Amino acid sequence: MHALLNIAVRAARRAGELIVRSLTRIEGLAVASKSHNDFVSEVDRAAEREILAVIRRAYPDHAFLAEESGASGTSDTVWIIDPLDGTTNFLHGFPVFAVSIACRQKGRLEHAVVYDPMRQELFTASRGAGAHLDNRRMRVSRQRTLDSALVATGFPYRANLKYLEAYVAMMRVAMQSTAGIRRPGAAALDLAYVAAGRVDAFWEIGLQPWDTAAGTLLIQEAGGRIGTLVGGEYRQGGNVVAGTPKVYSALIEALAPHVPEELRER
Repeated sequence: MHALLNIAVRAARRAGELIVRSLTRIEGLAVASKSHNDFVSEVDRAAEREILAVIRRAYPDHAFLAEESGASGTSDTVWIIDPLDGTTNFLHGFPVFAVSIACRQKGRLEHAVVYDPMRQELFTASRGAGAHLDNRRMRVSRQRTLDSALVATGFPYRANLKYLEAYVAMMRVAMQSTAGIRRPGAAALDLAYVAAGRVDAFWEIGLQPWDTAAGTLLIQEAGGRIGTLVGGEYRQGGNVVAGTPKVYSALIEALAPHVPEELRER
């Protein structure tokens, strides 16, 4: 395992342990609302501090883009961190959430970790070295047709509610065109599940870089595709479609007529 990936794994596990210990005191946690339906807890912040401490101890000169503390430092190596993806799930004791850490060097994603602390599942990838689940090589599914595909999604929230009607139209066509739709509520895990072949595709609007950076590399190294709602290059943040090569293309074709013009370029 590459040294950078090893540090990311160590940081993710440390954060995951903190998150799981906190489940016994959910009702007493301090929680703030960043915006409508977008919450942050003291656990998010504590988990992020744990991650930053582990990485900075090993690489004090690296830069960071973290959900809670924002951008810091100047370096060709940037760590992109979501300390607790699925905060709303966590706050309700709904056991679908994850830690997401990606390492970008000179503008290119090189290493990725998504860690599910409830199942203790570790999804990892390094560019050119494949994607792994608990040290076993993983690949996207062999699904080729949309009508037999299981597809994950995320519902619009925050400012993206203005696109609710368009999203409902997308949801309608996806429900009519696939074997089933799932909405677990943690985009990092959704992307990891695409890479692991547990779902065949995923789409969502209005995501942030820390939601998708690690998952992007997992999917690419697992043989899948990831892009915008109309198949453009995905640049981390905004709107995303991912899946097996054939299902990815078919899902984009199905969704395209319902994508508003202002969402086509991001």
